[in-house]
Amino acid sequence: MKDTSQTKPQASLPVDHATAMPAYVDRSHLVVSDLETVSSWYRRILGLSPVETSASGVTLGVAGRPLLTLTSDGSAAKAPRNAPGLFHHAFLVPDRTGLGRWLVHAAENGVRLEGASDHLVSEAIYLADPEGNGIEIYRDRPREEWNYGADGMVAMNTLPLDLQALYDEAPKNGWDGLSAGTTIGHIHLQVSGIPQADAFFRDTLGLDLMARYPGASFFATGKYHHHVAANIWNSRGAPKRQGNMTGLADYTIRFRDPAALDAAVRKLDALEIAVDRRSGVHSLTDPWGIGLKLSA
Repeated sequence: MKDTSQTKPQASLPVDHATAMPAYVDRSHLVVSDLETVSSWYRRILGLSPVETSASGVTLGVAGRPLLTLTSDGSAAKAPRNAPGLFHHAFLVPDRTGLGRWLVHAAENGVRLEGASDHLVSEAIYLADPEGNGIEIYRDRPREEWNYGADGMVAMNTLPLDLQALYDEAPKNGWDGLSAGTTIGHIHLQVSGIPQADAFFRDTLGLDLMARYPGASFFATGKYHHHVAANIWNSRGAPKRQGNMTGLADYTIRFRDPAALDAAVRKLDALEIAVDRRSGVHSLTDPWGIGLKLSA
């Protein structure tokens, strides 16, 4: 059943937007313990709106675009902090004004932030939902301000973001949710090892390695700074995620070129990674026990 009562007009996205690239993250799915509390928080604090509801959960999004599904079956065990899974999912707003508007809303509601960074390619604010799932809200700087090395990687850093300046510049004319055009720009994962992450995302799925931090790799298509990141900061050497844990159940990578999707699936088959094919969606479990859906 769809709820269109809060649907806004879809915004047109620029050709260099994260979701206009050859492959991009389309949506994510969390298993939560308290569906009502977490769903209400994402609507009230993050500014998402219901798009679909079912007996087991709700899908939330912006302007009718599904971004995040929340489900709960009452039997999931709380995932330990070092388990592979979600580090954060990142909601990309269209511009600095949109980021500032959310910051004003957060300040007015006493939201506890976990950090704020200038990454050279973007400006980002970090927080967590009521069950500890990481969230980034960010805006990209124009691509002409990004710098690439001779190896094709993009220059990124983690510098302080001036939240006061962002707040001061933002409109204070009321809050009606995240700006139309907000998408999931990237997803950042906890994994057990970086060489395995490079082999999976770069060599198997065909994403480009765009940057490295100590203990982390960043992957993308279309020279974007990253669609998927993987780190071992909490999870080095951790065993596979178990299927009955709270947190990230699965996420979706969408390929614009069906041939690129077919090539990735052939490599998965060659590695004897089981893939369930239904209605054009290829579902699998990655090397760390995280669900992944691939579609064109």
